[in-house]
Amino acid sequence: MKKVSMILLLICVGIGPAVSAQTNLFNGKDLSGWKAYGTEKWYVEDGLLVCESGPDQEYGYLATEKHYKNFELNLEFLQEADGNSGVFIRSTIEGVKVSGWQVEVAPKGLHTGGVYESYGRGWLIKPEAAKEEVLKEGEWNKMKIVVNGDTLTSYLNGVEMVTITDDKIGAGEGSIALQIHSGGGIKVKWKNIEIKEL
Repeated sequence: MKKVSMILLLICVGIGPAVSAQTNLFNGKDLSGWKAYGTEKWYVEDGLLVCESGPDQEYGYLATEKHYKNFELNLEFLQEADGNSGVFIRSTIEGVKVSGWQVEVAPKGLHTGGVYESYGRGWLIKPEAAKEEVLKEGEWNKMKIVVNGDTLTSYLNGVEMVTITDDKIGAGEGSIALQIHSGGGIKVKWKNIEIKEL
């Protein structure tokens, strides 16, 4: 009887749903697993990933070397100075020209959590005006991005900001990338960048 129970248990475990582990994309020490594009500054300080405008004051990107299709991405950011940045999904980069979809990270009132398509259709969806107040200026903010098939949902500090279903997003392939906006005077700190593939 015990043998039969054990076999049944093994069968159940074997056919049970696979649980994807959470993976740290940033090790807190260096930029291993990432590639920088452009001349803007990306560095590690006190265990944090920091992006900062460089002398050229142009767009800059830090992208994962690995491509990710369907995933849940969790991270925290702290905006200093201007704070205009973003998180790209399913993106490819040539020079400083990016193809993909950006979940906005910006000062209050500039649609953090909204989805923007660079060099394409522009804004695809912005958060409702009342949700602009979810952003904590000068403090750490938690962002979650869930991308599955052709649907993307963003959350800021536990609040759902937007959900969009889009065929072009569904067909996209590429990396996760952090952005520095052009114009200079930008500094953003990042930590706890974790992904769970779906």
